[in-house]
Amino acid sequence: MKLAESKMPERPFYQPGASSVEGLPLLLQMFHTNPLVMLKPHWHAQVEVNFIVRGSVHYRMNDHEISLSAGEMCLFWGGLPHQMDDLSDDAIYAGAHLPLVHFFRLHLPTDIRHRLMTGATLVTSATDQSDNHNFERWNRYARPGDQAKAEHAVNELLLRLERVRFEPYRLVSATPTDQETGSPFDQQSSRNVGRMCDFIAENFLYDIDCVNIAAAADIHPKYAMSLFKKSTGMTLNEYVNLLRLSYAQALLMHQDANVLRVAMDSGFGSLSAFNKSFRKLAGMSPSDFRRGVTGAR
Repeated sequence: MKLAESKMPERPFYQPGASSVEGLPLLLQMFHTNPLVMLKPHWHAQVEVNFIVRGSVHYRMNDHEISLSAGEMCLFWGGLPHQMDDLSDDAIYAGAHLPLVHFFRLHLPTDIRHRLMTGATLVTSATDQSDNHNFERWNRYARPGDQAKAEHAVNELLLRLERVRFEPYRLVSATPTDQETGSPFDQQSSRNVGRMCDFIAENFLYDIDCVNIAAAADIHPKYAMSLFKKSTGMTLNEYVNLLRLSYAQALLMHQDANVLRVAMDSGFGSLSAFNKSFRKLAGMSPSDFRRGVTGAR
């Protein structure tokens, strides 16, 4: 008697959506869970922290690849396309998606911040058992319903990330390490960048420009443009477009998504501007992206 061939179950995969990190650029999210493979790169407006609790994972970043195993932690800018394309069956990871305003609260050496914003990944193995407990607790505290606990979790996480500079770490990228670093900024400059990030995150779906953004920080538009560029490696317009593209990416996940409507709902004034910006970031048209993700279900 011939036995029927058993079919291996398909591995679940991550599917971006309007209620996930891509569609909520202002929201700080923490997690402690089993990661899912990504069928294609995604991007989002937050800085991402990943701590590998158990097992191993593999990432394809914008210009490099990294593999991490239990006890390792990484920090990278989510605004560039990245993909977790493989992981062990027992993998568990924890971490957070930090809105850019929180990233500028970090007291990190200028070269680290500059390298991260231009595509490098910070990796450290200098962790211990307390990190396992802390990431689990921060995730629990960050759940909706208790703002005081959530703020406490964020503050503790930022302090933990600042400790990286006192311990061994490496910056991984395909870019030479002797590239020009950013300029140091005082607390007032960081506050100004934070105010601009807040304003953009709250208003990116509307018609805003550098004058509106600078006014939110009570500084001159030319100074605002210069400060933001030096601090993030992006222009104000590039950052506004990133948030719009992140939001559009989430809308395109729906089976009935109309590209023109997505362009308008995402804050782009025209389909041509949307197509140009999307292709520059994703390397494909919005229509091709939509067909790829909806056809993969």
